Amino acid sequence: MTPLITQDTKNSMLDFLKTNKTIDLTTIYLFFVEKKFKIKPVLFPKEKTIYFSLEDLIQKLEQESKLWRETEIHIQFGGASVNELTKKIYICPFTGKVFGDNTHPNPQDAIYDWVSTCPENKERIGGLKAKRFYVSEDPEVIKNYIKKRKEPIKKVVYSSAVTGKLFNSKGAVIEDFKKNHVKRMTLVEVQNQNRYQIESEFLAFIQKQLTDEKLSEFVEELSDHKEFQDYLKKWVE
Repeated sequence: MTPLITQDTKNSMLDFLKTNKTIDLTTIYLFFVEKKFKIKPVLFPKEKTIYFSLEDLIQKLEQESKLWRETEIHIQFGGASVNELTKKIYICPFTGKVFGDNTHPNPQDAIYDWVSTCPENKERIGGLKAKRFYVSEDPEVIKNYIKKRKEPIKKVVYSSAVTGKLFNSKGAVIEDFKKNHVKRMTLVEVQNQNRYQIESEFLAFIQKQLTDEKLSEFVEELSDHKEFQDYLKKWVE
């Protein structure tokens, strides 16, 4: 017959008892149940509900479409420096950088700033970089600087149903959820709290384990291990 308490579980229980000297029988039993069934409860604060495990929570949220949503965004490439409506342009003679009168709020200030810091500008006046640039209002010159703008592209991304933030993949949404939107608990903490509801299947599991029959079976098993004798005497008294 397979023992109810394995050696690893027994060692964990003894360590728990050493660091928690005032616990009662029910508490150590819940600790045992947690180890035996490898339970890792998590609280989902948004729904004020405790689940059996993080994996269980994620599976349920995905089934109910409460974790992520697929959405489409348009990616627009940078605006043109010169377009068909430009009437005047300011040109850097060292790099060809250009500012248009209708594509920049202050094109003349922009060209001054550009040439004064441009690495390719080697001209000096009084030790300072020359702020020399070209200006043109000739439509034919302006036409040379018009570049066809790339069409925007569409991309499928994923938004968090919890925060609304966008992520590149479903995996990234899930990782953010695991890191920032759940709280891990022990089975003892689950049993001792009354602020949150317990998910129905998890609650049914706890109720099934917390019976007089199960507890008596646990006590009987403990009595076969001399390490627990002193604790049992205290609990019985």
